[in-house]
Amino acid sequence: MKFYRIDFKPTGKSGKCRDDQSLLDCAHQAGVDMVSICGGHGRGNCCKVRVLGGAVSEPTANELKAFSSQELKEGWRLACQTYPKGDLELLVPPGSMTTMQRLQVEGFDIDVAPDPAVQAHNICLTAPSMSDLQADAERILGELRNQGVNCSTIDIEVLKTASPLLRAWGWEAKVFVKANEIVAIGPQSGRQLGLAVDLGSTKIAAYLMDLKSGKTLAAKGAMNPQFAYGDDIVSRLSFVLEKKGGGKLMQKVVVDELNRLLFELCDEVSARPDEVVESVIVGNTAMHHLLLRLPIEQLASAPYVPVVKDAVDIKARDLGLDIAPGTYVHILPNIAGFVGADHVAMLLSTKGIWQKEGLVLAVDIGTNSEVSLIDGDEIASVSCASGPAFEGAEIKDGMRAAAGAIERLRISDNIIDYLTVDKVRPIGICGSGVLDAVAQLRLAGIVNKSGRMLNNHPRVHDDEARREFIIAEGEKNEFPAITITQKDVRAIQLAKGALRSGIEVLLSARGRSSGEIDKVIIAGAFGSYIDISSAMTIGMLPALPLDCFEQVGNAAGMGAKLALISRSKRMEAQDIASKVHYIELAAAPDYVKILVEATGVDEY
Repeated sequence: MKFYRIDFKPTGKSGKCRDDQSLLDCAHQAGVDMVSICGGHGRGNCCKVRVLGGAVSEPTANELKAFSSQELKEGWRLACQTYPKGDLELLVPPGSMTTMQRLQVEGFDIDVAPDPAVQAHNICLTAPSMSDLQADAERILGELRNQGVNCSTIDIEVLKTASPLLRAWGWEAKVFVKANEIVAIGPQSGRQLGLAVDLGSTKIAAYLMDLKSGKTLAAKGAMNPQFAYGDDIVSRLSFVLEKKGGGKLMQKVVVDELNRLLFELCDEVSARPDEVVESVIVGNTAMHHLLLRLPIEQLASAPYVPVVKDAVDIKARDLGLDIAPGTYVHILPNIAGFVGADHVAMLLSTKGIWQKEGLVLAVDIGTNSEVSLIDGDEIASVSCASGPAFEGAEIKDGMRAAAGAIERLRISDNIIDYLTVDKVRPIGICGSGVLDAVAQLRLAGIVNKSGRMLNNHPRVHDDEARREFIIAEGEKNEFPAITITQKDVRAIQLAKGALRSGIEVLLSARGRSSGEIDKVIIAGAFGSYIDISSAMTIGMLPALPLDCFEQVGNAAGMGAKLALISRSKRMEAQDIASKVHYIELAAAPDYVKILVEATGVDEY
């Protein structure tokens, strides 16, 4: 028996494994939670890895079936079928990891020198006396001038608390300056924290940052509570327009949720909310306008013009956000239509990728999907109303990616292999699982290219005029069966058709074809978890070599963090937004024809 060292990239984990252990067993032993839905029998390619260095066993019959000769030459193998023959360096792609593992390895911090818009300065003041009657405010500003800091005004909320605090702290304090204004004051031992938020249509991601070091201290996510008033953007805008007080309510529920996340993040690292001295929020144009209580009438009808495109700075107290009240919330610029600050943030965080490539497709998939085609110095963008099906909504047994959700699925004859989040009993199916299911039904000939489910398999049932495919059998008086219905297939068709039609419009506008694409960047919560092969099978994404795709996690959240800790990145975001050419899909030539073709369930 021999032992070999195996490094699993990009997880940062490694371990010593025996030569009689499969690479899948080695991964699990090292704490790398890889997908293994077939029980190690080599069905499908869910546990694929790429051997970057070192010797392994010869390909099995299952691997020869799963991979082309070129893919095998490039080092692609099935982890459950391959054994180490020496020390190894392995690449574990996102699609081979479970949800929790992907959350851990995707969206890494990008190294950037911290240079936040809010700067901290320690001051040591001389106490007033009968011979020194200078006002407290002038005393503070004078000390800053002595330090070479250009500052001429103090926020009113700081003025309300500064005098008693200075005396309590022995005339030593830390003041926080943005531009030429003091926006917060704290003890010299206090921290300089920031809050970055990706305000998605369905989900909110919030990050507590140390502005001095640029490090992420804590991160949390939550469902957007506006979902209760409409599961898509159009529904929410209609709610605001039709219901008296709807706009106020829509803003309140979001700000309340942001404050809840803020307190939880601070509690996790033993911080106070008033130590947060800057915030950056990104979202699509509708989320942007609802948050700021801007008029939406002109956004809700053609030609969908936003009130403002440039970046906005607003006092936290005016928004109701419970950070230091004199500080600002910075909202990145919009582009046009419904392509907003979140897509600008995504482009900002992935700039290092798309600047190095040729023709690049950048896709942020969600309830409202944004797509950019980057061709040299030219960037064109569209907004696609994908709807909530990708998030598991409008699906009979759909659910979010929580414990018990089927997230991976393969069909082999009458054998159904699936993986659930946290590997517990299935209670539903999330977006990535639904996408897998439709792709597998198509490959098995159970769903034809028009999306019709055929009654040609023992698991297909016609139940009260509803045709469905049984994924997981139920148990009497325990839990019902989990199925994919004909209606579910149609919902995915509409969602993927909206996205693919946007891609085709962008390519057509540049006179390019999908085969010319050099790189596809996939962002967003749903986009990070999907199986790229499944997406290509049903024509949601162009059929390209797998190494053309890069899943980058919550790139919008990453862009928000970059803009929070770096003034130069904030300026880059403005520059990116000014360069993007927006295309309104409804005005694109032959759009209806393109959309109809894109809703089929087949590669094209």
